[in-house]
Amino acid sequence: MPKQAEPIVKQGAHLGEGALWDHVDEVLYWVDILGCKVFQYEPQGGENRAFDVRHHVGTVVVRNSGGLLVALQPGIACLDPETGHTEMLVKIPEVDAAARFNDGKCDPEGRFWVGTLTYKFEKGAAALYRIGPDLKWTKMLDGITCSNGIVWSGDRNTMYYIDTPTRKVEAFDFDLRTGNITTRRTVVNVPEEKGWPDGMAIDSQDRLWVAMFGGGRVCGFNPKTGQLIGEILIPGAKNITSCAFGGPAFTDLYITSAKEHLKPDDLKAQPNAGHLFHCKMEVPGVPAYEFVG
Repeated sequence: MPKQAEPIVKQGAHLGEGALWDHVDEVLYWVDILGCKVFQYEPQGGENRAFDVRHHVGTVVVRNSGGLLVALQPGIACLDPETGHTEMLVKIPEVDAAARFNDGKCDPEGRFWVGTLTYKFEKGAAALYRIGPDLKWTKMLDGITCSNGIVWSGDRNTMYYIDTPTRKVEAFDFDLRTGNITTRRTVVNVPEEKGWPDGMAIDSQDRLWVAMFGGGRVCGFNPKTGQLIGEILIPGAKNITSCAFGGPAFTDLYITSAKEHLKPDDLKAQPNAGHLFHCKMEVPGVPAYEFVG
């Protein structure tokens, strides 16, 4: 029987995304891409603090030298959560005004991987980039349409990745030392009736939990078999965008959603669109990696 999540922050984000648990400060970071906001949610007090970053913001990761790394429309910047101050660190010239950054995470060696999409959602016009601690960037994949969820297996030998319109989760052999990826293959074909695969988290048993845009759920998959192994239903919201394990034992799954493009009748049918949700899980997740630059 499917689980059901509950709304915990009634934010009404235009395009909630980028859920990430900071296990040191025990707070959840997430973003409203189109609202130009980075949020810091503190579960114990229930406060959801907002930082206005003045640009569309695709994702956020923790920086081990202090503060956060955020993917803004003009480039990759650092954000000081004490002051809200941002400072641009690196620009990728080919990510111009026609495109923006989307989902991204750090790999086990602390390199930042982040992808793009164009505002017109042009097929094959986006890419996936890797940014090292020296702030030098490398294009790792091109021909992408909507770069989304990315995680690494517990043994650090496999990278899982989603280009949303393909309705697939793909796997790559991952070289920890060099950060190179090879042997691209499909490990999950997402059933059409479940929605479009968006953001993704991985648990301690290497099972993938995928937010389903348009599907009103998070789906769990076994990447070794491709089978659906669980579902979490999201009440009052269909466009589910990302998820992240957190909490002291990493058994709290936080889930973001969006109200972008919803018409008045849609909003009546989806009163929780754009809210942040929570679900308790039996199998814990794993800590997110930090950027080492």
